[in-house]
Amino acid sequence: MSVTREHPCLRLSVLPGVFYVRKVQEVPADVLRRIAEEPQSLLSITRTLEEISIVGQCTVEEESEGEWKCIKIAGPMPFELTGILSGLLEPLKQANIGIFAISTWNTDYCLVPKGRIEDAVVALTQDGWFF
Repeated sequence: MSVTREHPCLRLSVLPGVFYVRKVQEVPADVLRRIAEEPQSLLSITRTLEEISIVGQCTVEEESEGEWKCIKIAGPMPFELTGILSGLLEPLKQANIGIFAISTWNTDYCLVPKGRIEDAVVALTQDGWFF
C-alpha cells in the first residue's frame, strides 16, 4: 500500500511537555498509578529478559528531569505501509540527531533530545514531512 506523506495518518506533531526515558529494576508504583489516573499522557513500559524501560511525560514537578521531546506520527497507520519509521528516522540520522523510538498498534513516536527539537523539525520538514 502506498500513501504519500501528505496523507493525514502520516502528519507529524510535537507533543507538549518533556519526556523521560528510564531503565529500572522494577516498575515504580507511581508509574502504575499514572496509567489509571493520566490516560491522556504517553507512558510506555517495555520489559525484556535484560531490562525494563519506561518512557513517560514528565509532570510539572519532574520537568527539570525531562531530557526529551516527542514527535508523533498521527496514525492510525495500516500495517500494509512499510518503511514509515525508517523514513522518519533517516533525516534525523543525517542531521546527527539521536533518537529513542516507540511503536504502538496505531502509530510510532520518536523522542529526540529536547535541545535538538527545532533541528529535528527542520530536518523532517526539509525531507518532505508535514507538521
